[in-house]
This record gives sequence, structure tokens and C-alpha cells, in this order.
Amino acid sequence: MSAPLASRLRGFGTTVFAEMSALAVATGSVNLGQGFPDYPGPPEVLDVARAAIGTGADQYPPGPGVPELRAAVAEHRQRFSGAAYDPDTEVLVTAGATEALAATMLGLLEPGDEVVLFEPVYDSYSASVAMAGGVVRAVALRPPPGGEGPWTFDEAELRAAVGPRTRLLLVNTPHNPTGKVFTPEELGVLASLAERHDLTVLTDEVYEHLVFDGARHLSPATLPGMRERTLVVSSAGKTFNVTGWKVGWVCGPAHLVAAVRTAKQFLTYVNGGPFQPAVAAGLRLPDEYFTGVARDLQHRRDVLVAGLREAGLPVVAPEATYFATVDVRPVRPDGDGLAFCRELPQRAGVVAIPTVVFYTPEHAELGRHLVRFAFCKSDDVLAGAVARLRRSA
Repeated sequence: MSAPLASRLRGFGTTVFAEMSALAVATGSVNLGQGFPDYPGPPEVLDVARAAIGTGADQYPPGPGVPELRAAVAEHRQRFSGAAYDPDTEVLVTAGATEALAATMLGLLEPGDEVVLFEPVYDSYSASVAMAGGVVRAVALRPPPGGEGPWTFDEAELRAAVGPRTRLLLVNTPHNPTGKVFTPEELGVLASLAERHDLTVLTDEVYEHLVFDGARHLSPATLPGMRERTLVVSSAGKTFNVTGWKVGWVCGPAHLVAAVRTAKQFLTYVNGGPFQPAVAAGLRLPDEYFTGVARDLQHRRDVLVAGLREAGLPVVAPEATYFATVDVRPVRPDGDGLAFCRELPQRAGVVAIPTVVFYTPEHAELGRHLVRFAFCKSDDVLAGAVARLRRSA
């Protein structure tokens, strides 16, 4: 009997996250692999969700999302990016950012259409492109020499990746797993390409508020001429520490949002009824909340980065997100990041993720020696992980 898995999904088997999480449990290790917080979100958000459970909010919400949340998303976009969106026609609530991305691929791509994206890349992107029958054209992000400065890409490589079948340009800023924040100049290059080749831009901005050291997040949709060709995706999970709620959204021009909605309605249809009014309340929190979240996470980053460096692991300090990237070659001369991660639980009692899994085979060698650690953990957990890493150095 032939393999039951459709050919377009071969190669997308059980993820390394499952392997590393199982190792964490088996060895009693501190899990700095998966990117989810182990501390609660703001009570102003959690209390609204608790109050909504047991009411009519438990039933199906409207397909595009409850009006209150769509209005709050539009207000939030206006407040933080200056971009105006009609909550009735230009905002769609989804089952997290992951569904928004998948529905966009399914709604916009024809078989054989190409999607240009940057790698290392969040693992659902390539799978979503494959499920839609599309083709990934990856452009490499490269870490700074010596670990100082931002990750960069080669503009010539980006231009060469765009061809006659290119349909979408997918940008993740702030970027997972590198922690890079794309600069206005870099986004200007992307905007120029999109306009020249009449591309739709899909931008994943779930870490929009988790930016450090004075770096500034800029949405590609705010650049001149870009609003009418850009779909902006974000979600509540990272901003409010509720990754399990899976409430996300996509904003964009009405004709693009309608295409995404057509696909989305046949995926989850709707989700998160009691959580939608809670997320609306969160989006309306004062500016101090959002700056406080970034400040708190920057402190956690600094704690972990210091511990990693004391353990002999050079760190590319991230400008944003939940993650820090290290080069394992000083402690493992063969540069095998996957083997390093498989041995680390027994040696140090800590779990991390090999960055190589975020690359296509074309560029895998670029990430072979890199490993990602998550710092979105409580002070006690980070302190314990740092102590274990120091002892193993």
C-alpha cells in the first residue's frame, strides 16, 4: 500500500518540538524550547473571559468575529501604526495567527504560485504554502559576524528569488526565531519589489509589542503605496500571555480580506467565543501596559543572555520576540546543533531547539550550528536554567 500522506505534505512529519518536549519530561529538564509563557496574562483580560463563560458568548460567534473585537482591532491598528481599517470589511478574526496565514495561502494561491520568504522561518509557513499547492522561494537571513548587530539579507538574493510565478511576499517582523526587527530601509526594498512585480505582501506581526532596546517595529502596510497590497496578521497570544486561546486576526483591503475569509470559513469556521471580548478589552489597555510587557521581557532576555554567555555560548542578542540564538561551536566543535540539543537535557538539564529545523534544505547549512532558547519564562525558571547551564560549562 502506498503512503497515505499526500505528497505535498511529505517532509512535514512530527516536529522537533515534540521530540524536545518529550526529552524535557523524561529528564526533568527546564524547557526553554517552545515559546510560550509560564506566567498569566493581565487580570483585565482574564476577568473578562471568566465573566463571558456561561453566557451566550459560549455559542458560535459571527463568522468574521464579534463586532466588539473587530472594532478593537481596528482601533489598535490606528493607535499603534496610524493605519485605518474598516472593522466590518477589513478585519477578520481567526483561530490564531497560524490560521490567518494558512487561510491566506489557501485563499490567494493557485497551484504552482511562488511565495518568497525569509529563513530561518516559523515552521507553519512552508507547510501552509505546501497545503495550498504553492512553492517556497527562500531568502537567507544571516547572523552578524561575531554576534554583534542585526541579522541581514542580501538584496541581490532577494531580487533573484522573485520571478514570474511569484504571488506573495511573506515577511515576519519582528522575526521568529532570530529576534530581528526589519528596518525601514529593508522594508523599503521589499515595498519596491512588491510594487514593481505587483505582489501581495503578507506580514506576520505577532511580536509587534515585544521589541527591545529602543528598536521600533514598523508595519510594511504603513509604507507609501503598500496598504492596498498588504495583509497584516497578528494575535493576542504573545501580547497578553494567552497562547492557548488562539485568537488572531488579519487586516487589509476588503477584497483581500474577503478572499482570506472565504478559505477561513471552511477551516475552523469560528473559534474562541468567550475569549473574543476579553481580547477586545486587552487591545484597549493603556499604552503603559504594552511598554511594560516589552520592558519585562527585555529583562528576562538579559537574564538568559548573560547565563548563556557565562556558559560559553555566544549569543546574538535579539531585538525582539521570545528567543535568543546561540552558536554552539565553542562548546561543540563539529557545530551540530541538533546533536547538541539532544544531549543538553542529560548534560545540563535544559531543553532548547536546533535552529536548523527552521531552514529549507537549500540553506540548512547556515543554521546547522545555531540553537534557539526561549526566555518567556518566570524569573525562577530562568534562574534555574541559567544555574544549570553555568554548572555544565
